[in-house]
Amino acid sequence: KSQRLKQLTEDLVEASKISSGNVSLDMHKIDLVELLYQTGGEFNERFEAGNLTIVTKIPKEPILIWADGRHLYRAIENLYTNAAKYALEKTRVYVELCEEDGEAVFSIKNISKKPVYADEGGRNDLTERFVRGEVSRTTDGSGLGLSIAKNLTVLMGGKFDIVVDGDLFTAIIRFPIQK
Repeated sequence: KSQRLKQLTEDLVEASKISSGNVSLDMHKIDLVELLYQTGGEFNERFEAGNLTIVTKIPKEPILIWADGRHLYRAIENLYTNAAKYALEKTRVYVELCEEDGEAVFSIKNISKKPVYADEGGRNDLTERFVRGEVSRTTDGSGLGLSIAKNLTVLMGGKFDIVVDGDLFTAIIRFPIQK
């Protein structure tokens, strides 16, 4: 319990710094393709342990965006962690990266273990601090991961969205493509 409390405290401090804009950025051209392959490789064992199959649709050629590599990794890592924790066992997690209207569009989709709250338009407030998709709160999440991912993305000039359609959960990050 003390380790969980320590992690919660660290996440809360980080979330507060990010939402206040009190974070220094080291912006560079980042190859999002390479970052996604690395992140996916790091999560293979976690997905296998949860009986999840990852299905990737990522181009082989680089897609460059302007971002802070460390903070972008944290945002994407939070989305992979979310899928690993909350996806229904023996289902697939879809990871996709494409170019759309001058933007790099990354999405990660999974079927949720438990019903996820959303309004009639598929919108929700899951990116607010301490808000979690499953109302019963029986899992060990803090409710900060999606908030941190969204705030980091926006801080770096990207867009972040979540769409819930029944049990299908999709997180989407968009950044302008750099040439």
